[in-house]
Amino acid sequence: MGIAVGLGAVWVLVIAGRLIQLQVFQRDELVARAERQQKRTVPAVARRGDIVDRHGRIIALSADADSIYAVPSSLTDPAATVAKLCAALRDCTSRERKTLGERLDRRSPFAFVRRLVDPDQAARVSALGITGVGFLKETRRYYPNEQLGSHVLGYVGIENKGLAGVEAAFDRLIRGKDGAILVQADATGRVFSRTERPPTPGSSIELTLDTYLQHVAERELRAGVTQHRAAGGTAIILDPGTGEILAMANEPTFDPNEYRAADELERRNRAVQDLYEPGSTFKVVTASAALEERVMPIDELISVRGGRITIGSRVVHDDHPYDVLSFSDVIVKSSNVGAIKIGMKVGSDRLSDFVHRFGFGRPTSPDFPGESPGIVWQRSAWTDSALASVSMGYQVGVTPLQMVTAVASVANGGQRVEPRIVRAVYRDNARHVVPQKIVRQVVSADTAATLTTIMEGVVERGTAKAAQVSGYTVAGKTGTAAKLVNGQYSKTDYNASFVGFAPSRDPAVAVIVVIDAPRAGTYYGGSVAAPIFKRIVEPTLRYLRAVPSLDPAPAVVVARASTPGRVAPSPVTAEPVVFSISQASSAVPDLTGLSARQAARALAKLGVTTRLVGDGQVVAQTPPPGAPFDASREWRLVLGRRPPGHADGGHTQP
Repeated sequence: MGIAVGLGAVWVLVIAGRLIQLQVFQRDELVARAERQQKRTVPAVARRGDIVDRHGRIIALSADADSIYAVPSSLTDPAATVAKLCAALRDCTSRERKTLGERLDRRSPFAFVRRLVDPDQAARVSALGITGVGFLKETRRYYPNEQLGSHVLGYVGIENKGLAGVEAAFDRLIRGKDGAILVQADATGRVFSRTERPPTPGSSIELTLDTYLQHVAERELRAGVTQHRAAGGTAIILDPGTGEILAMANEPTFDPNEYRAADELERRNRAVQDLYEPGSTFKVVTASAALEERVMPIDELISVRGGRITIGSRVVHDDHPYDVLSFSDVIVKSSNVGAIKIGMKVGSDRLSDFVHRFGFGRPTSPDFPGESPGIVWQRSAWTDSALASVSMGYQVGVTPLQMVTAVASVANGGQRVEPRIVRAVYRDNARHVVPQKIVRQVVSADTAATLTTIMEGVVERGTAKAAQVSGYTVAGKTGTAAKLVNGQYSKTDYNASFVGFAPSRDPAVAVIVVIDAPRAGTYYGGSVAAPIFKRIVEPTLRYLRAVPSLDPAPAVVVARASTPGRVAPSPVTAEPVVFSISQASSAVPDLTGLSARQAARALAKLGVTTRLVGDGQVVAQTPPPGAPFDASREWRLVLGRRPPGHADGGHTQP
């Protein structure tokens, strides 16, 4: 009896000790192990919000798709199951077959077989009727227009995460909040419970893109790249007043539905990621600095020494030698020698300031997180040779988006407006508009007007006659720059570009075309990029219903006999105000009632330097109406607000 009692006591102590070990010392570890064995939380992926263009047309959406899963602990023959599944899927690689076999051979409660399968594949797997194989509803991203706007939109990975473009930049908004599926199994691994927490769908995004204009830009860019056997290209259509990007095209391109089939070069958004030396298009910056700082008037004659200038050990040539050119014709004829002389007169400090004013050397838009800031030398590194290079668009790296944004600053009267691709966000059943942002006043309105007149000359009689658009005045600038290859400027590879805006006096769009390494004979911006610009702008202006600016209905121009030389402005219409001052009549016109922009542009066309004081319409001017016309003196325009009902015949002090 004593032995039996002793053994029982020992047994009880052993059991109690084991229970204490399990329930106290190992409790946390065992509970965690049980959770891992008996419970599995599977994310229920949220439906991504739609992406639409500016007119509400859907360009990216999510649709339901089946994902196949298995409960390995319920499979009696994992190897046979893998064979049946791969036969039904029909496209299993040997590597996938091996990986799937390893996943299903474990005694776990859940494993994905394949996610986001095609409906036909799902139907064939379902027909197998395998116990322990089931389906989950997830969402798959579709781009109904395939390649259209692919570099802007980007693409989405298998985990429903945006990997490029707008899909990545605004992933937090578009993605929504995932839910969860809780699967519970018993000690043998058999599932006995499945609980779901539904996901929250993401917000929809409205882009500034217009799908029609995107199609036009892509079509004409592709045709141009093919025609000139180029390595690639970029075209951007921008609203210069608002900064909205109406189209952004790149070539080569890709289909975001099958993004894995495209290589990195095809998926690269050249418009914001690729840097190039802009060449002569950058002379717009040099000319702006000279005009704004009053370095020289537009009619000043500049000796270009037969198209040759020596800077230290360098000799710079013009493609077409000239002896003497006016300031305007330096830009119109695209003289490198003349641009260098203008740049030298502006000086490194002031030119460096204007390069930064126009937005070079920093990203232009928060909508493109991967945007390159470009390359601009620190002011301390600007030697005379560097100043000469920058003056004509070399030794500075820019993106196409930076360049078109800079020229848009000229088109809109001197303001740098932040370019954007997102127009509004739909969240909480409301449309939240993204506000326009004016970064700064880059140049004055009269400088912008003067430069517009010069850039019109580039298209009318200069290097970009091929950019002329029937019925409209166009302002622009060509660029042809040798590419750097292994640290040396190539003799065969060039970037040909053209950037401009139309109608030039009331711009609807600013457009840039950059062609990378054209190889079909010519490589000049005027003969390669300018015609593509024309083919993009013609249908764009028709589509936007822009009012023709060449040979329109006659403007109302009335000469008042009581005040010699006075020209009454036309009534306010969509047409630009037109001045007609004959050389025989040397009287000063009356500018009363015109806006600052209208007056500055009109006087710029006459070669007059203007100083604006105040805000509003012209209410007073010096010299007064009827005085002898003298373009060499500075004109002063006083601006103010005209009271309601004020007659045209008098003047109001500001």
